[in-house]
Amino acid sequence: MSTTAGSLALLGSVVPRDAGVVTKLRKAGAIILGKASLSEWAHFRDNRAPSGWCARSGQGKNPYNLSADPCGSSSGSAISVAANMAAVSLGTETDGSILCPSSNNAIVGIKPTVGLTSRAGVIPITPRQDTVGPMCRTVADAVHVLDAIAGLDYNDKATIEASKYIPGGGYKQFLKPYGLKGKRLGLLRNIFFHFDNGSIFAEAFERHFSTLRQGGAVLVENLDESKFLAAYSSNTDFESVAMNAEFKLALNSYLKELVVSPVRSLKDIIAFNKKFSDLENTKEYGQQLFLDAEATNGIGKKEKEALLHLAKMSRDGLEKLMSENKLDVLLSPFSSASSVLAKGGYPGIIVPAGHDTEGVPFGICFAGLKGSEPTLIEIAYAFEQATRIRRPPPFTP
Repeated sequence: MSTTAGSLALLGSVVPRDAGVVTKLRKAGAIILGKASLSEWAHFRDNRAPSGWCARSGQGKNPYNLSADPCGSSSGSAISVAANMAAVSLGTETDGSILCPSSNNAIVGIKPTVGLTSRAGVIPITPRQDTVGPMCRTVADAVHVLDAIAGLDYNDKATIEASKYIPGGGYKQFLKPYGLKGKRLGLLRNIFFHFDNGSIFAEAFERHFSTLRQGGAVLVENLDESKFLAAYSSNTDFESVAMNAEFKLALNSYLKELVVSPVRSLKDIIAFNKKFSDLENTKEYGQQLFLDAEATNGIGKKEKEALLHLAKMSRDGLEKLMSENKLDVLLSPFSSASSVLAKGGYPGIIVPAGHDTEGVPFGICFAGLKGSEPTLIEIAYAFEQATRIRRPPPFTP
């Protein structure tokens, strides 16, 4: 099976070995059916391209509403699981790419702490934010897969540090139906839950808040929202500044390691997309993110300053909010908190929370600090068991 990020430029390339997570899945006895489609280049070619589109397989469709956004970039991973084509699929997330498609396709997605699962062999955007996680129809399935793929891989240095977070006995021990009891859940209403009164979203989440309280959780609402917003406020998109340079470095390094490849650099891919613009739909969807990344020259002063700002945002934002209010998790609808989690390398779990008036699913996200997967699993599983919202889609193969 070719590893191409949905691009024709990498068709025919040969990788030196299985990805680290694939090696672990095979060892656990998994039967690998194939590769899922995705938003081409993990949606990092140009913002004009729609979620779920790539040159290799065309446009992925949401099985709940064929005209609805399947979200991305792990669109095909979510679609395949939602449509019952597979029991589990893996997704990668740099910023929202597991959480958003999981929300839009009524499945469970776990975005692990960065480094908890190996990224070795995965086409990168930035090692600082990239993470691989399971996407399944139930929390229990996702947790069992997480147990299989989490852990040390010497081909990914980040797993050496993050392996300290893995509990003895694994994660399945935290699948507790009473996992909500005593948990403190942060609720930033004006930032994340600002819905019109009487809307389907407002009514659904109010019901869910009641369910969480009935399960023994404490919803903490009197939080300093302005302080949280100020921590992430900036006139400069520091994430993009850092990511453009990181992407070029990481992708070029990945391409150089391939046994066989028609392209060996980001510059080569840009040239390919220009030469085969009809096949890659470059005229309509562009490749501006590629061009911006190619214009960088390593991690210079500007990028270092951006990285310092991103670290400060995380310290003054989510970390301070959680510690000062003794929170176990932060709640958010859909994947609204994905950028907050991305900047700090934090984990999140999304669980089905309902369907809008057109039948399009939406989820609720439980987010925490690094290594908080055990607590997130307890809360997500207890919520899922108390609500059991997911229903099969009307469209299947």
